Amino acid sequence: MLGMVKNSLLSTVEAWPYRLLSKGEKDQLSYEERACEGGRFAAVELVGKPFDEASKEGAVKLLKYVGGSNDKGVGMGMTAPVSITAFPAEDGSFQQKVKVSLRIPSQFQDNPPCPTDESIKIEERQGMTIYSTQFGGYAKEADYVSYAAKLKAALGSDAAYRKDFYLCNGYDPPMKPYGRRNEVWFVKE
Repeated sequence: MLGMVKNSLLSTVEAWPYRLLSKGEKDQLSYEERACEGGRFAAVELVGKPFDEASKEGAVKLLKYVGGSNDKGVGMGMTAPVSITAFPAEDGSFQQKVKVSLRIPSQFQDNPPCPTDESIKIEERQGMTIYSTQFGGYAKEADYVSYAAKLKAALGSDAAYRKDFYLCNGYDPPMKPYGRRNEVWFVKE
């Protein structure tokens, strides 16, 4: 637990590498198109719980893993964002199923430590192109749903992206009160 707290407070945070492809703005909403690198990710799926509860539980599990709850007992350092795959229902709200993931830090990409929590899986993911919009505050389900609707409206019908899920991303530790960064990502088809 101490490793998790030290990791999130004192270490530098490595950002998920990406390349900016374009920027846009429509109806006072700024958005970007980015090419995100692939790599290895630690991920945990949670089913049967509301989004806010499940995403918090998943994030804590992943923070413990990178904080030293792994077979090597090593604190790996933090990466950002914590990414939550959300599955929208017909009404736009989220189904009670999420996948919370974290990109494994660069120095551990080739040989990541095994999680001691067997609900955490190490996944190899391909790079992807995304549409992203950013907002502040402590993000909850309603905020992500709202910004996803705004991003959908700004992109219009010409943009081709996955409709069966999108990514809700948080960049900051819970104890950071100001200047928080959250993003909604649509994965380009």
